[in-house]
Amino acid sequence: MTVQVLVTLDGTVRDPEVPLLAADDLAAVRGDGVFETLLVRDGVVREQEAHLARLVRSARALELGEPDLDAWRACIAVVRERWASIGGGREEDLVVRLVLSRGREGTGTTTAWATGSPVSETAVHQRAHGVSVLRLERGFASDVAERAPWLLLGAKTLSYAVNMAALRHAAERGADDVVHTSADGFVLEGPTSTVVVATGRALRTPPADTGILPGTTQQALFRAATVAGWDCRVEPVRADELEAADGVWLLSSVRLLARVHTLDGTPLHTASGVHGELTALLG
Repeated sequence: MTVQVLVTLDGTVRDPEVPLLAADDLAAVRGDGVFETLLVRDGVVREQEAHLARLVRSARALELGEPDLDAWRACIAVVRERWASIGGGREEDLVVRLVLSRGREGTGTTTAWATGSPVSETAVHQRAHGVSVLRLERGFASDVAERAPWLLLGAKTLSYAVNMAALRHAAERGADDVVHTSADGFVLEGPTSTVVVATGRALRTPPADTGILPGTTQQALFRAATVAGWDCRVEPVRADELEAADGVWLLSSVRLLARVHTLDGTPLHTASGVHGELTALLG
């Protein structure tokens, strides 16, 4: 995604072609910060308050201080206004990324900004056509988050080198994405997504206490699906259950609902009509 809009937290519109960070900003030096990615569709910011609440939780986990949510709301609004002023239409999805860095080393002052970008062609394609996925073990058991909270497994940090390495590994083997599994055989999450599994009229997703990031898009889907009569459960899912499921999806704020059509090189079955129904529910 090419950044077309750049706004600092004080509401200042910056030239996205001009560098923003100092060379010693800890976002660049150590990946020491947090972020959120929101989708604006038909002029509406989807799940804005859920994303801001998660930003707060992540910032607390990293001891970055309490984010000024009113300032972030105003910053998001400026991104949207700027996007419209440069020709972005209501009919075109907009990706807004919020970033909060610990700032320049030794200053104790955070750096905060938001960007606006169009949705990538890859994300649009995967919404429509689904993804092929590899299962990759993450290397720790499903209870590690409780035993080792300093690993920050439930925070959305800027430290995404391992996530990106997993996606490169999958691409080298002809797959689009990854489902991480625990050392004790449970489904965790994707590098940038939440896993949802359908069995009959039940939807299941792994619990956050397994060391995964609670998904805002998954929560939105479960709210709508519950109203529509689905049995929605947050509970452990074993990695060996995926092949027999009536459908497996990767959910994220920008890509929304991507159907997993191939797992470890083997085509997966998706029950007739289920993907269309869930896509319509998510909106």
